[in-house]
Amino acid sequence: MYIYLIRHGKDDETVRGGWSNSPLTEEGILQVHRLADEIEKNKDALAVKHIFSSDLPRTVQTAKPIAEKLGLPVVYLSDFREVNNGDLAGMKNEIAVERYPGLFWNTLAWDEKYPNGESPKDFYERISHAWYELKKTFSCDENMILVTHSGVIHVILSLVEGKPYSNKGITRKIGNAEIVTVQYDFN
Repeated sequence: MYIYLIRHGKDDETVRGGWSNSPLTEEGILQVHRLADEIEKNKDALAVKHIFSSDLPRTVQTAKPIAEKLGLPVVYLSDFREVNNGDLAGMKNEIAVERYPGLFWNTLAWDEKYPNGESPKDFYERISHAWYELKKTFSCDENMILVTHSGVIHVILSLVEGKPYSNKGITRKIGNAEIVTVQYDFN
């Protein structure tokens, strides 16, 4: 079985992401439509039977054009949201730096939470649980798409590859509207 992990299109880089409700930028919308066209051209080879997505606006805007091209519904799963960055969600970067100097994802200790948000440990546990729950509900012979966020994709890759996860460094840059293909046996 193949799971196509798709990062959302480009969003507003002047604000903190996480649980932000910021939509895609014009560039992000173009990226997503190009991706949807590519997926449609290759739909027979991809053989996607299910589309899942985080329920944040930037992933919803990414999933819809893909679903339209494939003629499939989207199931929105809030557990596949990016890290809950609490009070910083959607905050302008310059304000976040002023109010919370030195507070970034990679500066948090494993069990240190964003103000009114999650810690790296909480995030990892949420995504791990969601991933294993998703695995329980699907046949291993049906390919699927999961539209989500780079942080979520990093956790899933660590689980699939059996490698430790850390918020201290990025092991792989995942671009906007990029597909990361995972071959996986759900048994």
